[in-house]
Amino acid sequence: MTASLWRRAVAEFVGSALLVTVVVGSGIAASRLSPGDVGLQLLENSIATAFGLAVLIQMFGPVSGGHFNPVVSLADWWLGRRSGAGLTPADLAAYLPSQIVGGVGGAVLANLMHNLPAVAWSSTPRAGGHLLLGETVATAGLVTLVFALARSGRAVVTPAAVGAYIGAAYWFTSSTSFANPAVTVGRAFTDAFAGIAPGSVTGFVAAQLVGGLVALGLLAVLYPGSGSVADDVVAPYEERDPALVTGGDS
Repeated sequence: MTASLWRRAVAEFVGSALLVTVVVGSGIAASRLSPGDVGLQLLENSIATAFGLAVLIQMFGPVSGGHFNPVVSLADWWLGRRSGAGLTPADLAAYLPSQIVGGVGGAVLANLMHNLPAVAWSSTPRAGGHLLLGETVATAGLVTLVFALARSGRAVVTPAAVGAYIGAAYWFTSSTSFANPAVTVGRAFTDAFAGIAPGSVTGFVAAQLVGGLVALGLLAVLYPGSGSVADDVVAPYEERDPALVTGGDS
């Protein structure tokens, strides 16, 4: 049995919020600890994000799957719809807004923790075809990774693998690998190291959606039948403890 939808939506909201808090908060800390050294700032930001994401998947994955990403959830629904696995349309309608609102809340929380205005629109433009290509590549790789691991029976290593992938993609992509519409929207709410100007958000999100489509094509060729394991993406979320399902106290 799986957790009730409202619990899964809460898990996606909190997980997405904390993910953006990690990204934005570590970016603020990095810019203060290493002023004038952008390379070191990116290193500090990427390490915190890689470890933080792995931990958050471990923490919330058993409840909701630990998607924290609208593109992953859309792919999960699309691939699983024929086999009856993965998210239903009702699940998707709860997951997507939870992730996006959570992303915004996470940026606000990071701002407040670092004594900044709760909302400060980013003034960092991130535009250009090379950056959009980077986002397409980053997102395609991420979606392919989580389904490939589930399809090959290696979902247990997904938290570490996803954290490692995002940490690496900070460096090998031109865009520093947002790879997530919820994170992208959230990062527009902070005028800090990790921010993105509101005017650049639409392009990044469009590129991420294209990356998701690329991943679907790759999975169809390399890992046919990926939809059958959609319940194991990003982490298996079938509850084993009846108390967790019913809300009873032990």
